Amino acid sequence: MKLLQAIKIGDLSLKNSMAMSPMTRARAKNDGTVNESTILYYTQRASAGLIISEGLNISEQAIGSPYTPGIYTKAQIESWKKVTDAVHKNGGTIFAQLWHTGRVSHSADKNGQLPVAPSALAIAGQQHFSSQGPKDYEVPRALETAEVKQVIIDYKNAALNAIEAGFDGVELHAATGYLPNQFLAESSNIRIDEYGGNIENRSRFILEVMQELTKAVGKDKVGIKLSPSIPYNSIIESEPIAVYSYVINELNKLPLAYIHLMNPLFLPEEGFDQYPKDVMGTLGTLTKHLLIANAGYTRESGEKELENGIAKMISYGVSFIANPDLPKRFELNEPLNEPDRATFYGGTQKGYTDYPSL
Repeated sequence: MKLLQAIKIGDLSLKNSMAMSPMTRARAKNDGTVNESTILYYTQRASAGLIISEGLNISEQAIGSPYTPGIYTKAQIESWKKVTDAVHKNGGTIFAQLWHTGRVSHSADKNGQLPVAPSALAIAGQQHFSSQGPKDYEVPRALETAEVKQVIIDYKNAALNAIEAGFDGVELHAATGYLPNQFLAESSNIRIDEYGGNIENRSRFILEVMQELTKAVGKDKVGIKLSPSIPYNSIIESEPIAVYSYVINELNKLPLAYIHLMNPLFLPEEGFDQYPKDVMGTLGTLTKHLLIANAGYTRESGEKELENGIAKMISYGVSFIANPDLPKRFELNEPLNEPDRATFYGGTQKGYTDYPSL
């Protein structure tokens, strides 16, 4: 099976071509540190060729949901060192996903401060999971130009912290409507400075962050996750193919580890004809970097995607939640555990570290 073949990302040798995709589990402490159960959770899944961590808040401002971990304080760095040490001792490789939620947050979990965003435009038709229950989204505060540049520095510092914490590299979460995606999309960015307007300006934030990350941590240690066909969190593009073609071509100029592309999971059947249904065939072919394909794959469809030759790795989310030994199950073609969706976010060990291995 191609899924089980070893692969290299830069100098890193991965034992197979399966990645564990980043997934929020909301089990961190209030101070953004992680505990023993998180160490166990990631160690159990160290047979993945590559683990990409849940999103790590890059600053206090970046926090969106309660009980999510950070990578901006000494205590947070020290707590993640225990995770990365355990993963490495079990033969695994782990990248940290860097996360700023922007307007996908609520003042209830931000000490009363409004969320920040490129523009003062709220997410419509959805509610936010907060520590006080579901909340309608607030109109965020638009970042000043100088503040935008500070957020870019926050990303750089978070990347350096991640390397100090023992991560093998970092991934920018620029997908599913979070802050980088908010800068990119015309539905969430109506700025009139250098970070708004045409495609080049709306892409500037993502590209400047990626330039800083690669300068900070080096060649082949930075990836990026993009969701070209997901209008979730009020992210709407009139020309998504033009937007993402530009971004990917610009990213080709940087010494990246990989590009992580998502399939159109939430794309409505009607009224969104401008979005590519075949993301890998339409946009994945543009990248010069190793391509990781994400979202909705099974053992069979993941294998078929690799056989197509565009993607070189497949990342699995829910399958890895419920099956710590997913590569072994794929190898033996064994049945998969049923995921308990009620325990995905927050809670105890139940649905976190108690799924059985073979």
